[in-house]
Amino acid sequence: MQKPLKIIIFTLFSLISIQAHALNQQDLDKIEQKYLYFHRHPELSFHEVNTSKVLADELRNIGYQVTEKVGGYGVVAILKNGKGPTLMIRSDTDALPVKEQTSLPYASKVTTVDESGAEVPVMHACGHDIHMSVLLGTAMEMRQRKKEWNGTLMLIGQPAEERGGGAKAMIDDGLFTRFPRPDFNLALHDNANLPAGTVGYTSGYTLANVDSVDITVRGKGGHGAYPHTTKDPIVLASQLVLALQTIVSREINPVEPAVLTVGSIHGGTKHNIISDEVKLQLTLRSYSLDVRSQTIAAIKRISKGLAITAGLPEDKWPIVTVREEEFTPSTFNDPKLTATAVDYIQQAIGKENVHAIPAVMGGEDFGRFGNVTPKIPSFIFWLGAVDPTVYADAKKEGKSLPSLHSPFFAPLPKPTIATGITSMSNIAIHLLQE
Repeated sequence: MQKPLKIIIFTLFSLISIQAHALNQQDLDKIEQKYLYFHRHPELSFHEVNTSKVLADELRNIGYQVTEKVGGYGVVAILKNGKGPTLMIRSDTDALPVKEQTSLPYASKVTTVDESGAEVPVMHACGHDIHMSVLLGTAMEMRQRKKEWNGTLMLIGQPAEERGGGAKAMIDDGLFTRFPRPDFNLALHDNANLPAGTVGYTSGYTLANVDSVDITVRGKGGHGAYPHTTKDPIVLASQLVLALQTIVSREINPVEPAVLTVGSIHGGTKHNIISDEVKLQLTLRSYSLDVRSQTIAAIKRISKGLAITAGLPEDKWPIVTVREEEFTPSTFNDPKLTATAVDYIQQAIGKENVHAIPAVMGGEDFGRFGNVTPKIPSFIFWLGAVDPTVYADAKKEGKSLPSLHSPFFAPLPKPTIATGITSMSNIAIHLLQE
Protein backbone atom coordinates (compact mmCIF):
# COMPACT_ATOMS: atom_id res chain seq x y z
CA MET A 1 0.00 0.00 0.00
CA GLN A 2 2.87 2.38 0.66
CA LYS A 3 4.32 2.26 -2.83
CA PRO A 4 1.27 3.66 -4.67
CA LEU A 5 0.97 6.42 -2.08
CA LYS A 6 4.60 7.41 -2.64
CA ILE A 7 3.96 7.50 -6.39
CA ILE A 8 0.94 9.74 -5.87
CA ILE A 9 2.90 12.16 -3.71
CA PHE A 10 5.75 12.25 -6.22
CA THR A 11 3.26 13.06 -8.98
CA LEU A 12 1.68 15.68 -6.77
CA PHE A 13 4.93 17.53 -6.21
CA SER A 14 5.58 17.46 -9.94
CA LEU A 15 2.22 19.15 -10.44
CA ILE A 16 2.92 21.65 -7.66
CA SER A 17 6.14 22.70 -9.33
CA ILE A 18 4.14 23.41 -12.53
CA GLN A 19 1.04 25.03 -11.06
CA ALA A 20 2.55 27.08 -8.22
CA HIS A 21 5.42 28.24 -10.39
CA ALA A 22 5.44 31.76 -8.95
CA LEU A 23 6.72 30.59 -5.57
CA ASN A 24 10.43 29.88 -5.36
CA GLN A 25 12.20 27.87 -2.68
CA GLN A 26 12.86 30.98 -0.63
CA ASP A 27 9.12 31.71 -0.57
CA LEU A 28 8.30 28.15 0.48
CA ASP A 29 10.96 28.21 3.20
CA LYS A 30 9.50 31.46 4.55
CA ILE A 31 6.01 29.95 4.68
CA GLU A 32 7.37 26.93 6.53
CA GLN A 33 9.05 29.19 9.08
CA LYS A 34 5.77 31.02 9.65
CA TYR A 35 4.03 27.69 10.14
CA LEU A 36 6.56 26.74 12.81
CA TYR A 37 6.05 30.12 14.48
CA PHE A 38 2.27 29.79 14.52
CA HIS A 39 2.54 26.23 15.86
CA ARG A 40 4.90 27.22 18.67
CA HIS A 41 2.88 30.33 19.63
CA PRO A 42 -0.82 29.36 19.70
CA GLU A 43 -3.42 31.67 21.24
CA LEU A 44 -6.92 30.95 22.49
CA SER A 45 -10.15 32.22 20.92
CA PHE A 46 -10.75 35.97 21.37
CA HIS A 47 -7.10 36.38 22.46
CA GLU A 48 -5.27 36.12 19.10
CA VAL A 49 -3.25 39.27 19.77
CA ASN A 50 0.18 38.24 18.47
CA THR A 51 -1.15 35.78 15.88
CA SER A 52 -3.24 38.46 14.18
CA LYS A 53 -0.35 40.95 14.28
CA VAL A 54 2.09 38.50 12.66
CA LEU A 55 -0.47 37.51 10.01
CA ALA A 56 -1.32 41.15 9.25
CA ASP A 57 2.34 42.17 8.99
CA GLU A 58 3.12 39.32 6.60
CA LEU A 59 0.14 40.12 4.35
CA ARG A 60 1.12 43.80 4.37
CA ASN A 61 4.69 42.91 3.38
CA ILE A 62 3.40 40.80 0.49
CA GLY A 63 1.61 43.87 -0.87
CA TYR A 64 -1.96 43.77 0.46
CA GLN A 65 -3.91 46.63 2.01
CA VAL A 66 -4.49 45.36 5.53
CA THR A 67 -6.98 46.29 8.24
CA GLU A 68 -6.58 44.86 11.73
CA LYS A 69 -8.95 44.38 14.68
CA VAL A 70 -12.06 43.67 12.64
CA GLY A 71 -14.53 41.94 14.94
CA GLY A 72 -11.91 41.61 17.67
CA TYR A 73 -8.63 40.29 16.33
CA GLY A 74 -9.80 39.73 12.77
CA VAL A 75 -7.56 40.63 9.83
CA VAL A 76 -8.77 41.76 6.40
CA ALA A 77 -6.30 42.01 3.49
CA ILE A 78 -7.35 43.45 0.13
CA LEU A 79 -5.63 43.20 -3.24
CA LYS A 80 -7.39 45.06 -6.06
CA ASN A 81 -6.49 44.14 -9.60
CA GLY A 82 -8.81 45.95 -12.00
CA LYS A 83 -12.44 45.22 -12.74
CA GLY A 84 -13.86 41.79 -12.02
CA PRO A 85 -15.44 39.65 -9.30
CA THR A 86 -14.60 39.82 -5.62
CA LEU A 87 -13.37 36.63 -4.00
CA MET A 88 -12.98 36.08 -0.26
CA ILE A 89 -10.64 33.42 1.15
CA ARG A 90 -10.81 32.73 4.87
CA SER A 91 -8.38 31.26 7.36
CA ASP A 92 -9.16 30.85 11.05
CA THR A 93 -6.46 31.77 13.57
CA ASP A 94 -7.29 30.50 17.08
CA ALA A 95 -6.02 27.47 19.00
CA LEU A 96 -7.39 25.16 21.71
CA PRO A 97 -6.79 24.56 25.44
CA VAL A 98 -5.05 21.24 24.78
CA LYS A 99 -1.64 20.04 26.01
CA GLU A 100 0.39 18.95 22.99
CA GLN A 101 1.74 15.39 23.20
CA THR A 102 3.12 14.91 19.68
CA SER A 103 6.81 14.90 20.77
CA LEU A 104 7.58 17.11 17.77
CA PRO A 105 10.72 19.28 18.14
CA TYR A 106 8.54 22.34 17.51
CA ALA A 107 5.68 21.25 19.81
CA SER A 108 3.82 23.98 21.65
CA LYS A 109 4.81 24.49 25.26
CA VAL A 110 2.52 27.48 25.73
CA THR A 111 0.34 27.88 28.78
CA THR A 112 -1.98 30.79 29.50
CA VAL A 113 -4.69 31.89 31.88
CA ASP A 114 -8.16 31.41 30.45
CA GLU A 115 -11.24 33.55 31.06
CA SER A 116 -12.13 31.61 34.21
CA GLY A 117 -8.71 32.33 35.71
CA ALA A 118 -7.40 28.78 35.28
CA GLU A 119 -3.96 28.09 33.83
CA VAL A 120 -4.35 25.97 30.69
CA PRO A 121 -2.03 24.59 27.98
CA VAL A 122 -2.57 25.79 24.40
CA MET A 123 -2.09 23.89 21.12
CA HIS A 124 -3.06 24.22 17.46
CA ALA A 125 -4.85 20.87 17.74
CA CYS A 126 -7.23 21.75 14.90
CA GLY A 127 -4.58 22.82 12.39
CA HIS A 128 -5.36 26.52 12.11
CA ASP A 129 -1.60 27.05 11.85
CA ILE A 130 -1.79 25.07 8.59
CA HIS A 131 -4.69 27.25 7.41
CA MET A 132 -2.80 30.49 8.06
CA SER A 133 0.28 29.17 6.27
CA VAL A 134 -1.80 28.24 3.22
CA LEU A 135 -3.38 31.70 3.30
CA LEU A 136 0.06 33.35 3.24
CA GLY A 137 1.23 31.10 0.41
CA THR A 138 -1.93 31.82 -1.58
CA ALA A 139 -1.43 35.54 -0.95
CA MET A 140 2.10 35.31 -2.38
CA GLU A 141 0.98 33.23 -5.36
CA MET A 142 -1.89 35.55 -6.26
CA ARG A 143 0.27 38.67 -5.87
CA GLN A 144 2.96 37.30 -8.14
CA ARG A 145 0.46 36.09 -10.77
CA LYS A 146 -1.59 39.29 -11.05
CA LYS A 147 -1.37 39.22 -14.84
CA GLU A 148 -3.50 36.06 -14.87
CA TRP A 149 -6.60 37.43 -13.12
CA ASN A 150 -8.78 40.48 -12.65
CA GLY A 151 -10.95 41.64 -9.78
CA THR A 152 -10.59 41.98 -6.01
CA LEU A 153 -9.10 39.41 -3.67
CA MET A 154 -10.05 39.62 0.01
CA LEU A 155 -8.13 37.44 2.44
CA ILE A 156 -9.30 37.26 6.05
CA GLY A 157 -7.82 35.90 9.24
CA GLN A 158 -10.85 35.03 11.37
CA PRO A 159 -10.56 34.79 15.15
CA ALA A 160 -12.53 32.62 17.56
CA GLU A 161 -13.69 29.86 15.21
CA GLU A 162 -13.40 27.33 18.02
CA ARG A 163 -15.87 29.34 20.08
CA GLY A 164 -18.24 29.85 17.15
CA GLY A 165 -18.16 33.64 17.46
CA GLY A 166 -15.47 34.95 15.14
CA ALA A 167 -17.36 35.00 11.86
CA LYS A 168 -20.37 36.73 13.43
CA ALA A 169 -18.14 39.29 15.11
CA MET A 170 -16.45 40.19 11.82
CA ILE A 171 -19.76 40.43 9.96
CA ASP A 172 -21.24 42.57 12.74
CA ASP A 173 -18.18 44.83 12.51
CA GLY A 174 -18.90 45.57 8.86
CA LEU A 175 -16.97 42.90 6.97
CA PHE A 176 -19.35 43.15 4.01
CA THR A 177 -20.03 46.91 4.27
CA ARG A 178 -16.65 48.40 5.14
CA PHE A 179 -14.97 46.12 2.60
CA PRO A 180 -15.98 44.80 -0.85
CA ARG A 181 -18.83 42.29 -0.69
CA PRO A 182 -17.64 38.95 -2.13
CA ASP A 183 -19.19 37.17 -5.09
CA PHE A 184 -17.69 33.91 -3.77
CA ASN A 185 -16.31 32.65 -0.44
CA LEU A 186 -13.62 29.97 -0.15
CA ALA A 187 -12.00 28.16 2.76
CA LEU A 188 -10.26 24.91 3.58
CA HIS A 189 -9.84 22.78 6.67
CA ASP A 190 -7.13 20.23 7.29
CA ASN A 191 -8.35 16.66 7.70
CA ALA A 192 -6.99 14.07 10.13
CA ASN A 193 -8.31 11.14 8.07
CA LEU A 194 -6.88 11.96 4.64
CA PRO A 195 -3.23 11.61 3.58
CA ALA A 196 -1.23 14.73 2.79
CA GLY A 197 -1.30 15.47 -0.92
CA THR A 198 -5.02 14.77 -1.24
CA VAL A 199 -8.22 16.82 -1.00
CA GLY A 200 -11.74 15.84 0.05
CA TYR A 201 -14.98 17.66 -0.73
CA THR A 202 -18.73 17.49 -0.18
CA SER A 203 -21.44 19.19 -2.22
CA GLY A 204 -24.42 20.69 -0.38
CA TYR A 205 -24.58 20.45 3.41
CA THR A 206 -21.05 19.81 4.61
CA LEU A 207 -20.96 20.73 8.31
CA ALA A 208 -23.75 21.02 10.84
CA ASN A 209 -25.71 23.53 12.88
CA VAL A 210 -24.26 23.43 16.38
CA ASP A 211 -26.18 24.45 19.50
CA SER A 212 -25.24 24.38 23.17
CA VAL A 213 -28.20 23.92 25.53
CA ASP A 214 -28.21 24.13 29.34
CA ILE A 215 -30.99 22.55 31.40
CA THR A 216 -31.41 23.20 35.11
CA VAL A 217 -33.63 20.46 36.57
CA ARG A 218 -35.16 21.65 39.83
CA GLY A 219 -36.72 19.77 42.71
CA LYS A 220 -37.24 19.81 46.46
CA GLY A 221 -34.24 18.63 48.42
CA GLY A 222 -34.02 16.74 51.67
CA HIS A 223 -32.61 13.75 53.53
CA GLY A 224 -31.76 10.70 51.48
CA ALA A 225 -33.50 8.49 54.05
CA TYR A 226 -36.83 10.24 53.52
CA PRO A 227 -37.28 10.51 49.72
CA HIS A 228 -41.07 10.66 50.10
CA THR A 229 -40.72 14.16 51.55
CA THR A 230 -38.75 15.40 48.52
CA LYS A 231 -38.97 15.85 44.77
CA ASP A 232 -35.72 14.26 43.65
CA PRO A 233 -34.14 16.21 40.74
CA ILE A 234 -31.55 13.47 40.14
CA VAL A 235 -34.27 10.94 39.36
CA LEU A 236 -36.03 13.51 37.18
CA ALA A 237 -32.79 14.37 35.38
CA SER A 238 -32.11 10.67 34.76
CA GLN A 239 -35.57 10.24 33.25
CA LEU A 240 -34.98 13.36 31.15
CA VAL A 241 -31.68 12.07 29.72
CA LEU A 242 -33.40 8.93 28.47
CA ALA A 243 -36.52 10.74 27.25
CA LEU A 244 -34.44 13.20 25.22
CA GLN A 245 -33.03 10.30 23.20
CA THR A 246 -36.48 9.72 21.70
CA ILE A 247 -36.42 13.10 19.95
CA VAL A 248 -34.01 12.02 17.22
CA SER A 249 -35.21 8.41 17.12
CA ARG A 250 -38.97 9.08 17.17
CA GLU A 251 -39.69 12.71 16.27
CA ILE A 252 -37.18 13.76 13.61
CA ASN A 253 -37.73 12.49 10.06
CA PRO A 254 -35.30 9.56 9.67
CA VAL A 255 -33.87 11.03 6.45
CA GLU A 256 -32.92 14.27 8.27
CA PRO A 257 -29.55 14.10 10.10
CA ALA A 258 -29.67 15.11 13.77
CA VAL A 259 -27.67 14.49 16.94
CA LEU A 260 -28.59 15.16 20.58
CA THR A 261 -25.84 14.42 23.08
CA VAL A 262 -25.94 15.04 26.83
CA GLY A 263 -22.31 15.85 27.47
CA SER A 264 -22.46 16.82 31.14
CA ILE A 265 -24.63 16.07 34.19
CA HIS A 266 -23.90 17.48 37.65
CA GLY A 267 -25.98 17.40 40.81
CA GLY A 268 -25.82 16.61 44.50
CA THR A 269 -23.13 17.00 47.13
CA LYS A 270 -23.22 13.91 49.37
CA HIS A 271 -24.42 10.31 49.56
CA ASN A 272 -27.37 10.94 51.84
CA ILE A 273 -28.58 14.32 50.60
CA ILE A 274 -31.24 14.79 47.93
CA SER A 275 -30.29 17.99 46.15
CA ASP A 276 -32.42 20.88 44.97
CA GLU A 277 -31.20 20.86 41.36
CA VAL A 278 -29.21 19.08 38.66
CA LYS A 279 -27.52 20.75 35.69
CA LEU A 280 -27.30 19.20 32.23
CA GLN A 281 -25.29 20.39 29.21
CA LEU A 282 -26.29 19.29 25.71
CA THR A 283 -24.89 19.65 22.21
CA LEU A 284 -27.34 19.58 19.30
CA ARG A 285 -26.39 18.97 15.66
CA SER A 286 -28.50 19.32 12.52
CA TYR A 287 -28.33 20.62 8.97
CA SER A 288 -31.68 22.32 8.40
CA LEU A 289 -33.06 25.16 10.53
CA ASP A 290 -36.41 23.34 10.68
CA VAL A 291 -34.82 20.32 12.37
CA ARG A 292 -32.94 22.63 14.73
CA SER A 293 -36.16 24.37 15.76
CA GLN A 294 -38.04 21.09 16.09
CA THR A 295 -35.35 19.62 18.35
CA ILE A 296 -35.23 22.65 20.65
CA ALA A 297 -39.02 22.77 20.92
CA ALA A 298 -39.13 19.06 21.80
CA ILE A 299 -36.50 19.49 24.53
CA LYS A 300 -38.57 22.23 26.14
CA ARG A 301 -41.81 20.23 25.86
CA ILE A 302 -40.36 17.00 27.29
CA SER A 303 -38.59 18.84 30.14
CA LYS A 304 -41.83 20.56 31.15
CA GLY A 305 -43.89 17.40 30.75
CA LEU A 306 -41.68 15.30 33.02
CA ALA A 307 -41.73 18.02 35.67
CA ILE A 308 -45.52 18.10 35.61
CA THR A 309 -45.62 14.29 35.84
CA ALA A 310 -43.35 14.47 38.89
CA GLY A 311 -45.81 16.85 40.55
CA LEU A 312 -43.61 19.93 40.49
CA PRO A 313 -45.26 23.37 40.54
CA GLU A 314 -44.64 25.75 37.64
CA ASP A 315 -42.00 27.71 39.54
CA LYS A 316 -39.99 24.47 39.79
CA TRP A 317 -40.18 23.42 36.14
CA PRO A 318 -36.79 22.91 34.41
CA ILE A 319 -35.07 25.96 32.98
CA VAL A 320 -33.98 25.33 29.37
CA THR A 321 -31.43 27.82 28.05
CA VAL A 322 -30.32 27.79 24.40
CA ARG A 323 -26.97 29.59 24.12
CA GLU A 324 -27.83 31.61 21.03
CA GLU A 325 -24.55 33.53 21.25
CA GLU A 326 -22.70 30.23 20.68
CA PHE A 327 -24.89 28.99 17.82
CA THR A 328 -22.93 27.94 14.74
CA PRO A 329 -25.01 27.62 11.55
CA SER A 330 -24.54 24.77 9.12
CA THR A 331 -22.09 25.12 6.26
CA PHE A 332 -23.60 24.64 2.80
CA ASN A 333 -21.31 24.14 -0.19
CA ASP A 334 -23.02 25.72 -3.18
CA PRO A 335 -23.32 22.81 -5.67
CA LYS A 336 -22.46 24.87 -8.76
CA LEU A 337 -19.44 26.51 -7.12
CA THR A 338 -18.39 23.15 -5.69
CA ALA A 339 -18.40 21.47 -9.10
CA THR A 340 -16.39 24.34 -10.59
CA ALA A 341 -13.88 24.46 -7.73
CA VAL A 342 -13.39 20.68 -7.69
CA ASP A 343 -12.59 20.77 -11.40
CA TYR A 344 -9.89 23.40 -10.78
CA ILE A 345 -8.45 21.41 -7.85
CA GLN A 346 -8.28 18.30 -10.03
CA GLN A 347 -6.47 20.27 -12.71
CA ALA A 348 -3.96 21.41 -10.11
CA ILE A 349 -3.16 18.23 -8.16
CA GLY A 350 -4.56 15.41 -10.28
CA LYS A 351 -8.00 13.81 -10.32
CA GLU A 352 -6.73 10.75 -8.46
CA ASN A 353 -5.92 12.95 -5.44
CA VAL A 354 -9.39 14.50 -5.11
CA HIS A 355 -12.17 12.53 -3.41
CA ALA A 356 -15.85 13.07 -2.63
CA ILE A 357 -16.41 12.32 1.06
CA PRO A 358 -19.52 12.25 3.29
CA ALA A 359 -20.75 15.28 5.20
CA VAL A 360 -19.99 15.43 8.92
CA MET A 361 -21.84 16.67 12.00
CA GLY A 362 -18.95 18.83 13.16
CA GLY A 363 -19.38 22.59 13.24
CA GLU A 364 -17.54 25.40 11.47
CA ASP A 365 -18.68 29.02 11.48
CA PHE A 366 -17.41 29.61 7.93
CA GLY A 367 -21.05 28.97 6.97
CA ARG A 368 -22.03 32.37 8.39
CA PHE A 369 -20.16 34.19 5.63
CA GLY A 370 -22.41 32.69 2.98
CA ASN A 371 -25.62 32.69 5.02
CA VAL A 372 -26.24 36.42 4.66
CA THR A 373 -28.85 38.32 2.66
CA PRO A 374 -28.49 37.91 -0.25
CA LYS A 375 -26.59 34.64 0.13
CA ILE A 376 -23.01 34.34 -1.12
CA PRO A 377 -22.01 31.08 -2.87
CA SER A 378 -19.45 29.39 -0.64
CA PHE A 379 -17.16 26.36 -0.75
CA ILE A 380 -14.94 24.77 1.91
CA PHE A 381 -12.82 21.70 1.18
CA TRP A 382 -10.86 19.22 3.26
CA LEU A 383 -7.08 19.25 3.04
CA GLY A 384 -5.39 15.91 3.74
CA ALA A 385 -2.81 16.34 6.50
CA VAL A 386 -1.66 12.86 7.56
CA ASP A 387 1.78 11.49 6.74
CA PRO A 388 0.99 9.02 3.88
CA THR A 389 3.10 6.29 5.47
CA VAL A 390 1.33 6.70 8.81
CA TYR A 391 -2.01 6.73 6.99
CA ALA A 392 -1.22 3.54 5.06
CA ASP A 393 0.01 1.73 8.19
CA ALA A 394 -3.09 2.72 10.14
CA LYS A 395 -5.39 1.46 7.39
CA LYS A 396 -3.43 -1.78 7.06
CA GLU A 397 -3.56 -2.45 10.80
CA GLY A 398 -7.13 -1.21 11.28
CA LYS A 399 -6.08 1.49 13.75
CA SER A 400 -7.68 4.88 14.29
CA LEU A 401 -5.66 7.99 13.55
CA PRO A 402 -5.48 10.89 16.05
CA SER A 403 -8.44 13.15 15.35
CA LEU A 404 -8.65 16.90 15.17
CA HIS A 405 -8.56 18.34 18.70
CA SER A 406 -6.41 15.40 19.83
CA PRO A 407 -3.17 16.22 21.71
CA PHE A 408 -1.49 13.72 19.34
CA PHE A 409 -2.66 15.32 16.07
CA ALA A 410 0.45 16.17 14.03
CA PRO A 411 -0.06 17.21 10.39
CA LEU A 412 2.76 16.70 7.90
CA PRO A 413 3.43 20.36 7.13
CA LYS A 414 5.28 20.62 3.80
CA PRO A 415 3.08 18.55 1.47
CA THR A 416 -0.09 19.62 3.29
CA ILE A 417 0.67 23.33 2.94
CA ALA A 418 1.91 22.92 -0.64
CA THR A 419 -1.27 21.09 -1.66
CA GLY A 420 -3.40 23.75 0.01
CA ILE A 421 -1.63 26.60 -1.75
CA THR A 422 -1.79 24.90 -5.13
CA SER A 423 -5.46 23.96 -4.80
CA MET A 424 -6.65 27.29 -3.41
CA SER A 425 -4.62 29.39 -5.85
CA ASN A 426 -5.87 27.48 -8.86
CA ILE A 427 -9.49 27.93 -7.79
CA ALA A 428 -8.93 31.62 -7.08
CA ILE A 429 -7.19 32.44 -10.35
CA HIS A 430 -9.89 30.74 -12.43
CA LEU A 431 -12.80 32.29 -10.52
CA LEU A 432 -11.21 35.70 -11.00
CA GLN A 433 -10.92 35.08 -14.72
CA GLU A 434 -14.66 34.46 -15.15
